[in-house]
Amino acid sequence: MQSLPYDKSEVEALIRASLPREDGLQRTVIRAMREAVENGGKRIRPILLFESCKCFAEARGESGWKEEAAPFLSALEMIHSFSLVHDDLPCMDNDILRRGKPTTWYIYGEAMGTLAGDGLVLEALTLAGKAVAASKHPERAARALAILGEKSGVFGMLGGQSVDVEKTGERLDATTLDFIYRLKTGALLEAAFMMGAALGGATEEELRIAEQIGAAVGLAFQIRDDILDETASEAELGKPLHSDEKNQKTTYVSLYGLESAKEAVRQQSEIAAQRLKGFPGDTKCLAALIAYLTERNF
Repeated sequence: MQSLPYDKSEVEALIRASLPREDGLQRTVIRAMREAVENGGKRIRPILLFESCKCFAEARGESGWKEEAAPFLSALEMIHSFSLVHDDLPCMDNDILRRGKPTTWYIYGEAMGTLAGDGLVLEALTLAGKAVAASKHPERAARALAILGEKSGVFGMLGGQSVDVEKTGERLDATTLDFIYRLKTGALLEAAFMMGAALGGATEEELRIAEQIGAAVGLAFQIRDDILDETASEAELGKPLHSDEKNQKTTYVSLYGLESAKEAVRQQSEIAAQRLKGFPGDTKCLAALIAYLTERNF
C-alpha cells in the first residue's frame, strides 16, 4: 500500500486540539464524535485545504495563514466524518466496518450514532463561525464558511447522498451517476481546495480554478473507489468488499467496465494536474497529493 506523501502530524494535531472535551452528562455522544474523527482517517481534505492556503498566502508574502486555516480544516474534517458516520447507518449502507474498525452506530447504537453525526455538523459550524469573528481577514473567512456550507449541503455532498439513497436499486444512467459522484464525493474535495484558496486571498477566478481541480480529483477518486471495490482485498480497503453490489448501486465500473473506468481516472487526474498550473506559489506538494489520491490502492 502506498504511503501518504505528506507528514500529516501538524494537521492531525490541529484537528485533535479542536475536538470537544469528553465531559459532562453528554460525554457519551462526545466520545462517539471524537472516535469518529480519530478513527484513522488520512486527513486528505484538511491537508488539501492547508496546502492550498499555503500556496496562495506564501505567494503573497503573508504570514499567520496557519492560524487562519486551522479552525476551517478541522471543521471540514468534522463534516467529512459526519458524512461517514451517517453513511454507515442501517438506514443507509448498513456497514459495520470503517477503516478496519467497527462503525460508530455499531458501537453506540443507531440513535447515538445519528446524534454523533449531528453533533459533528453543529460543532463544525460553531468552530468556523467563531473563526470568522476572530479572523484578521473576516471577508476571506466568511467566504470559506459559505463554501463549506454550500459544498456540504443540498447543492453539495448532502444533495448527492440524497439522490444516491433515492435511486438505490435502480439502474442509473450516466448523467445521474455523474451527478451523484460530483456532489457526494467531489463537493467536499472542491471545498478543500476552494476554502484554502479563499483563506489565502484567492480571486474569484482562482476560486473557480480551485473548484475545477476539486471536481476532477473527486471524480477520479470515486471512480478509483469503484475499481478498488472490484479488485482490492478487504484487508487493503478496511471495509467490506462489493458493498455497492450488495446495496444494488450502479457504479462507474458496472456502467462502463473496468478498463473504461481506469481511463476515466487517468483523464480526470490529468485535468486536475493541468488546472493546478493556475495556482500561485509552490504546488509540488499538491501535485503529489493529487497523484496519490488518483493512483491509490486503499
